[in-house]
Parts: sequence; structure tokens; C-alpha cells
Amino acid sequence: MTHPAVKPICSRQGEYAILCDLGIPTASTADLTVQQKVWGMSACLSAREDVLEVVPGMNNLLVIFRSIQHDFDACQALIHNAWETAPASASQGSQIAVPVVYGGPDGEDLELVARHAGLSPRDYIDLHARATYVVYALGSQPGFAYLGGLDPRLAVPRRDVPRPRVEAGSVIVGGNQAAILSRTTPSGWHIIGKTALNCFDHTQERPALLTPGDTVRFDIQEVLP
Repeated sequence: MTHPAVKPICSRQGEYAILCDLGIPTASTADLTVQQKVWGMSACLSAREDVLEVVPGMNNLLVIFRSIQHDFDACQALIHNAWETAPASASQGSQIAVPVVYGGPDGEDLELVARHAGLSPRDYIDLHARATYVVYALGSQPGFAYLGGLDPRLAVPRRDVPRPRVEAGSVIVGGNQAAILSRTTPSGWHIIGKTALNCFDHTQERPALLTPGDTVRFDIQEVLP
């Protein structure tokens, strides 16, 4: 079954690739039924001999063909057909527990986001840790997982001015999503805590700790003032 509000839009990404965008703003909308459809499309298209790789994103997917694609209309029809016919994939991944130290120097935005939600910092933490999150997609940086499942009461707009440096392991919220920074980078998300888990280790056979379909729970390890 397709989502009635979604109208896939295809665009060329060079000579070999086509991007299918479902037209849903990533920062504002996280819909598990749509993402399961993306996973189903990815499995369907990946099985084709003329497809080299499919990269599922959040509300989109990139199809990379083995040869130059001269007929864009045919490619677009192929992808639209996958949207219409591919079964949704309720991927059952691993269950990952993420220990978090909330607040303190490594959670400097906790009071701000709690105030925005009309909650005490402790109530904000409890709601954040109570939810079960689903890894929708990896992107932005190696091992960075976009998580759906944030309680709507905890949603907060991203910062107007991104910080130039946020440490890897920072537990962050932005829009209606939660995440963990896998690398030290600039970020406009709000920092509410930190985990000691390493979300990306290139020396491992499976470098990324999280993969699409995994479920995540945040465990309260400590709360700092």
C-alpha cells in the first residue's frame, strides 16, 4: 500500500544515478510507514541486474545503475513502479541500548529544550529515555543514524546558528528527531547529553554501530546539574 500524500519525484544525479525524493521534509516529518516503503523499494530495485547499488535515505533513495542511463523517462517509470508495487519492509534489526549522561557540560542545551517543551529537565529526560527509537537511515556523516520515535512533546527547532564543533557521542535533538553524533563536527542540533559508545569505527568489520531497522533505547546513566 502506498502513502496517499506522497508523490515521488525523480531527478538525475550524473549519468548513472537517479534520486527518488518522496517530497517530505526530512527535518519535520518522520513516518515509519513511509520509511518501511523506502526499505521495500530498496530491496526490490537492488535485486535488478542493471542496478549496481541502492542507497536508502530518509524519505528518499538513490538508485545507481551499472551503465549510463540515456532514457530518464524509463528510469523514472521503473522507480515509480517500485513505489507502487514493492511491499513495505518491516526490517527487524538489532536492539541497541545507549547509556547516556544527561545534562552538565556535555548536555548544555537540556534546560533550554526542556523550557521550550514546558517541562522540567528531569521530565524531559524521562520522556526522552522512555521512547523506543527506530533507525530510519544513515547519512550526513559516517555512522550517523536518523532516529524516528521522539515524543512530539520534545520536538524543538534546530539552532539558528550551528555550533562549529560538537563532540562525537553527543546525544542531540533537532526538529522531531533524536540522534547521536558519530563524529566530531559542526551541528545545529541541541545537545542534551553524551554517550561513551562509539557509533563509527572504521577498523571494525561492521564500522557503524547502528543500521537501518535497528531499535534504540536511551538508558539514563547519570543526570548532571
